[in-house]
Amino acid sequence: MSTVSEVVARVVAEHTTQVFALMGNGNAYFTDALARENKVRMTGLRHEAGTVASADAYYRVSRNIAVATTTFGPGYTNTITPLAEAVQSRTPMVFIVGGQPTTGPRPWDVDQVAIATSVGAPTITLTTANPAQATTDAFATAWAQRVPVVLFIPHDIGATHAEPEPDVVAAAVPAAPEVPGSVLDDAAQLLANAKRPLIVAGRGAREAASALGELAYQLGALTASSAPARGTFAGRPYDLGVCGGFASEPSSELIRAADVVLVVGAGLNQFTTAFNTQFNTEAQLIQIDLAHDKTNERVDVFLHGEATATVEALATRLETSTTPPLPWQGQAEHARESMLNFDRDTGTGQAEDGLLDPRSAMHRLNTILPANRQVVSDGGHFIGWSSYYLDLPAPDSLTMVGTQYQSIGLGLPSAPGVALGRPDATTIVATGDGGGSMGLPDLHALVHTATSAVVLVFNDACYGAEIHQYGSQGLDEQIMEIEQIDFATVAKGFGAQGVVIHAMDDLDQVQTWVDDGARGTLVVDLRISRTIVAPYILEIIELTIKR
Repeated sequence: MSTVSEVVARVVAEHTTQVFALMGNGNAYFTDALARENKVRMTGLRHEAGTVASADAYYRVSRNIAVATTTFGPGYTNTITPLAEAVQSRTPMVFIVGGQPTTGPRPWDVDQVAIATSVGAPTITLTTANPAQATTDAFATAWAQRVPVVLFIPHDIGATHAEPEPDVVAAAVPAAPEVPGSVLDDAAQLLANAKRPLIVAGRGAREAASALGELAYQLGALTASSAPARGTFAGRPYDLGVCGGFASEPSSELIRAADVVLVVGAGLNQFTTAFNTQFNTEAQLIQIDLAHDKTNERVDVFLHGEATATVEALATRLETSTTPPLPWQGQAEHARESMLNFDRDTGTGQAEDGLLDPRSAMHRLNTILPANRQVVSDGGHFIGWSSYYLDLPAPDSLTMVGTQYQSIGLGLPSAPGVALGRPDATTIVATGDGGGSMGLPDLHALVHTATSAVVLVFNDACYGAEIHQYGSQGLDEQIMEIEQIDFATVAKGFGAQGVVIHAMDDLDQVQTWVDDGARGTLVVDLRISRTIVAPYILEIIELTIKR
């Protein structure tokens, strides 16, 4: 007869091969049972936040579900920020946590179900009578609702024998929503009549990338992506790169000139729309999404459906349309080589204060770092530099963590999940000195997980976004500053290599690491100037603060 934990571990092994764990009293029997399931890799993290952050990132990169597990109480509450981020990013995940005993709460127990509910995560508490069914239901709910599901194992039953269960019933997979023909006709008509069509892909369009490329050719449309989906149209002629606040000015000019915009799998949030300034006020917007309703009031035609099937249905209705000899009647020929996204200021090398210009550093690093790359970006001022200057080879090549929940400090905790989701690529982590110090424990986990990884620390001795947004208003800056941290020395203590970059010539050390095979983890401590402000931050200041 199996214990409750053994039954749960057995079902987990049927649904995933990756579990991100930190063991404690509340999940000790489960992790022990899981260790004996040979089909599952259990990766240990150094802080509980990393379990959920890595499981989230693993899904975003691989599109395979992962499991996170921690103990109850403080182990659980330490995960709430990445859990909220995963909920808002619509990441399917199962998070297995110790729960309060069936006999009732102990003095140190908190209402873990209420906490999960408050951030939007559904919960299931199993019993000795239903561990297999409850675990199966957790995976089914995660997939059906595209959400992290918290599965609680009461502390006093983890090692108890499970009762015999009737046959476990797998939940029926909900059918993809069927878009009404009349709505498809309306959308197809708008696209057929468009003179300057634009297609914008988000993370939800990954599986539809090929169909979208064919539709773009059929329509003579230009293409762009939301920031996290950049790489969807990599190498395609007439691709403008990123849409929104990270767009280059030449790309933005063309995006604003579009008369019909088809948005697929993108939420049209404030970043993708550049605070509703990215699209022409006269442009008509069509949105395809699994959300139940349009996500922006600008949308004129909303199609609630699965990306690939809906795009193919539109293409069928447009088969009789004549493909133009040149997109946009030849008005966008300067975008043919799809390099407008990199029409950026490459900086001065050294800023006036003698510190490194981050624009110059990133322009050079783009040519140094391996082309087969998987980028994970923490939150902070610096996200502009990695988004502006790094080439991305394919969809989901950039994982932006913290942007949905507006947090920092999740870059390093997410990195082990990224490294395991794409073990063939070099993992590139972009973080600041503020967020980097928050997530520092899981640098150790990254060192022991990744075959090839680079951590770029944008070290300006401050919380840059706060300095630029609030220091510019005259608010006291002292609490926004950070005593300079030597991340290269810290990195060596965690088993990584570390270099400090004061000037452009120092980047030759990174080139040497790449030439030597790009093996192991290299932490690059970029001593950048805080006087160089990313364009998207200037836009935020102009649009949301000074008005």
